[in-house]
Amino acid sequence: MKIGLLARIEAKPEFADQVASMLGDALQLAREEEHTVTWFAFREGATTFGVFDTFEDEQGRTAHLQGRIAEALMAAATTMLASPPDIRPVDLLAVKLP
Repeated sequence: MKIGLLARIEAKPEFADQVASMLGDALQLAREEEHTVTWFAFREGATTFGVFDTFEDEQGRTAHLQGRIAEALMAAATTMLASPPDIRPVDLLAVKLP
């Protein structure tokens, strides 16, 4: 793993539970992505969520950004999110896994 994505997602209060469910359901899609090494969805507060995922190379990251999870997130953005997702590429400096 050398690179990743960090996404911050702010749901409209009335859609927070639906966004949480959507992210939970996205786990299966992440498992199906050949180039996604790790994938985490998390909740920071009542309406604030995030996703962190890692990839071996830019090809994998690009494929993920063009995949079904990103598609679902962008579709939700118009109705369920308070603002567009803030998705940032990151370079991994150190990693500890079990």
